[in-house]
Amino acid sequence: MNLLSMLINDPVVMFSFGGIAIMLGICAFYLYYFITHIQEDSKKH
Repeated sequence: MNLLSMLINDPVVMFSFGGIAIMLGICAFYLYYFITHIQEDSKKH
């Protein structure tokens, strides 16, 4: 329990989790963006 409270109160861990969350959000956006454009392009031809 002491390790968990240390991780929760550590700002370095919070910035790391925040950076990972932002990176995963950007990756999810680009995945959605490319999949929708590939599907739209395949419908045109």
